[in-house]
Amino acid sequence: MTNEELTGLIREISWTSFHKEFRHEGVFNSRLRTTGGRYLLRSHNIEINPSSYEKFGYAELEGIIKHELCHYHLHIEGRGYKHRDQDFRELLKKTGSPRFCSMLENKAKQRSAKSYVYQCVACKTNYTRKIRMNTERYRCGRCSGKLAAQ
Repeated sequence: MTNEELTGLIREISWTSFHKEFRHEGVFNSRLRTTGGRYLLRSHNIEINPSSYEKFGYAELEGIIKHELCHYHLHIEGRGYKHRDQDFRELLKKTGSPRFCSMLENKAKQRSAKSYVYQCVACKTNYTRKIRMNTERYRCGRCSGKLAAQ
């Protein structure tokens, strides 16, 4: 699907679900990582994550577009367009738009579980740390012996 086809789809969904015209552009943005789409306040364009369409299909794409159109139409009308606003929540229910999109990536997978293990030379006590430390500066808390990296 191209950006022109996406814009046409957004216009069609806007007219059928909201009975209002969408006058701006819809664009695929592959740099979006944790969200399905976003509405840009200054340009009034809607950006969609292409991986959400590839991974979950047309039904998910339609839900993301409806959600972003809720932001769009409320912002254009000068009403509450943020997630916490009552106007936004009511329009979500009225149009059958989802509040959240399906998860694209597991956030636990993104963070590395790297840890550093240090051992006291004298008493052999192990210390596990998330951050690397200078073994010349620190000593064992139990016997004050030198620490060595494992």
